Amino acid sequence: MLTSELMVEVAASIGALILAIARTKGIDPAALAEHAGFDPSRASDPDARIPLAVETLLWDEAARLSADRAFGIHAAEALRPGVFDVLDYAIRTAPSLRASLERLARYNRLVHDAAVFRLLQEGDALRVEHSLGGVKQSRQAAEFTLASVVVVGGQIHGSPIWPSRVTFQHEAEQATPEQLRLFGVAPSFSAPANSLTFSRELLERPLPRTDPLLSRVIERHAQALLAARPALAETSAARVRRMLCEMLGKDESAASLTGLASRLRMSERSLQRRLADEGHTFDGLLDELRRELAHRYLSDKTIAIAEVAFLLGYSEPSAFHRAFKRWTGSTPSQLRQRAAAPI
Repeated sequence: MLTSELMVEVAASIGALILAIARTKGIDPAALAEHAGFDPSRASDPDARIPLAVETLLWDEAARLSADRAFGIHAAEALRPGVFDVLDYAIRTAPSLRASLERLARYNRLVHDAAVFRLLQEGDALRVEHSLGGVKQSRQAAEFTLASVVVVGGQIHGSPIWPSRVTFQHEAEQATPEQLRLFGVAPSFSAPANSLTFSRELLERPLPRTDPLLSRVIERHAQALLAARPALAETSAARVRRMLCEMLGKDESAASLTGLASRLRMSERSLQRRLADEGHTFDGLLDELRRELAHRYLSDKTIAIAEVAFLLGYSEPSAFHRAFKRWTGSTPSQLRQRAAAPI
C-alpha cells in the first residue's frame, strides 16, 4: 500500500455497499472483507472510516471475482436514499440539480478525505470534475463515482439525466455497453480528469417534491458535521501540486525541484524520497499538472495558445506543442478545432 493511501480514509459505509453488491453476484462477502482487511461491523457506525487502500482492494477484488467489468456502474445503480447518511440527504433535498452538485462538492468530505469535486463553468455548461488530489483511483471506484452522480440525479429528478460529455482518467479502447446505457454518451478515456458535463437547462430545472424547510435543517446539520471533521494532513504530493499551481507562469526558477525543495526547507533528495514514498516523482507531478491545466486553458478560447504555453511554464510554444502531442496525439490547435466543430 502506498503511504498516501494509508493516510487517506473513507466512510466505512462505502465498504459495506461494495460487500452488499458483491453478495448479489454470488461472492462470499466475508471472504471478500477478509481479503481486503475490512471489518464489516464498523459500517454500522456512520463516523467509522477505513483506509483508501482497503476500499481499492474491495473494488478491484469484487470486480475480479464477479467477472463484472461494470461492477462500479452496477453498484451505483443499486444506490438508495440514506446510503451515505447526511451527505446523501443534503444532496437529495436540494432545490435544483445545480444546488445538489454544489452540496456534493461542499460536503463530500463527510464520506471521503481525499476526493474533491470541482464545478467548472464552461459557457452554458457545467463540468463536474472529480479527483483524489494526486492519489490514484481504481477504475471501478471512478466509474462508480461518476455513475452515482447520474443515478442519484435521475432519482431526485424523477427521470433519467444525461451528461453531454463524460471523461475518465483510466485507459480503455472503447466504451462498454453499460457505460453507453447509463451515461447516454461514449466516454473519453486517458483524460486529465474524471468528469461529467451538464447543460445549464438541466441544472436549473426545479426538482419535484422539494421541502425547503427540511432542506435547510439537513444542510445545517451537514455544516456542523463538516466543521467537526479533523483537519487533513497534506501529503507531499498535494503540497507540491499546490505550490506548482501558484508558481507556474510566474516564477519558473521556483517552479522546479530545486526551487520547491528550497521553499520547503529540505534537500532535493529528501523531497524526492517523500514523493517516492507516496508513489510519485516530481517530474511526473509537473507533467500531470501541466496536462490538466492545458485542457482547462484551451477550453477558454480567449486565451491564445502561445499564452497557454507561458502559463504552463514553457519558455517556448514549440516545447508546449511537443508535450501536448505526447499527451494527446494531437496539437493544441487541432483540439480547439475539434471542440468548435458542430456535432
